[in-house]
Amino acid sequence: MVNLSEAIRTIRWMVRDTFRQSISTKLFWVMLGITAVCSLFAASLRITGDISTYEGVAYTLPKDEADKVGGAAKVIDDGVQIKNGELSLGFGVIRTKLAKSKDDAVKFVQVWLAGVVGDSLGVLLALLWTAGFLPTFLEPQSATVILAKSPPRWAILTGKYLGVVGFVSLQAVVFVFGTWLGLGVATNVWDLTYWLAVPLLVINFAIFYAVSAFIAVATRSTIAAAFGTLLFWILCWTVNYTHHALLATPVEGLGQGAGFLMEVGYWFLPKPLDLGGLFFDAIGAQGYFGEMPEMAKIKAGGHFYPQASVVASCVFAVTTVGLASYEFEQTDY
Repeated sequence: MVNLSEAIRTIRWMVRDTFRQSISTKLFWVMLGITAVCSLFAASLRITGDISTYEGVAYTLPKDEADKVGGAAKVIDDGVQIKNGELSLGFGVIRTKLAKSKDDAVKFVQVWLAGVVGDSLGVLLALLWTAGFLPTFLEPQSATVILAKSPPRWAILTGKYLGVVGFVSLQAVVFVFGTWLGLGVATNVWDLTYWLAVPLLVINFAIFYAVSAFIAVATRSTIAAAFGTLLFWILCWTVNYTHHALLATPVEGLGQGAGFLMEVGYWFLPKPLDLGGLFFDAIGAQGYFGEMPEMAKIKAGGHFYPQASVVASCVFAVTTVGLASYEFEQTDY
């Protein structure tokens, strides 16, 4: 019979050991360093010129763009507001005309930092960099010492999984805080919706790290865990996109069997495209990045179920960790 207090104690110990491992491998400091660079980049944002907000104006254009379509007088008569501002980043290395208000410019940078740097590049890099945590721990010379004390194996693996997710969660909070603070100090715009990036990053990572944990237990290979998870992410993104594309624009001649299999694959596998879309919707980012046409069509048709998508992805992660625990129970050391 499982001793619950012993299981909880084992999980807590494994979580602490994971943070110790992240520091000893220098990964903790590498990720903090990247956050520091991104925060400095955010703090370098400068907005000059006309930065006021115009209510009731449907469109705005930079002055040079207005000159190309007939001049300032013409576009103003058409109800378009001329904007003379400029946005610069990287201490002037990146410069672009400001076609919207200061708040809009900050939102644009936030979308890039959280949606592109954090959610896409950041999650994938975190999966690659943490892929070695479990295989290293599962090496016979390491695992035998722990297993000699006879703790529940499922608690060991669960603790290690939660430890890695906790470590990445801490890094996500620091990243969002650092870049939010940098943008706020630079522009005096303190947009709290940016903090919605934290649960997005954590959930996205936790789902795919469950796959990494399963591969690590099955193979004890860092390379297999890293690239296997990366390939699985690509597969999930492809299935997610294809499902929406087929709903938005049905293909003639596609049999019911193929459509059924696509529907099953969509609901069974994690949905990285949907998770990113939820974040973009939550912070109102669609005005800065054109929404994927397929996503817009299925939303208009009432075929997008965001809550069910998140729940199904989380159920997949929990099931995968359970399978990894079962595999670990059967492993002979």
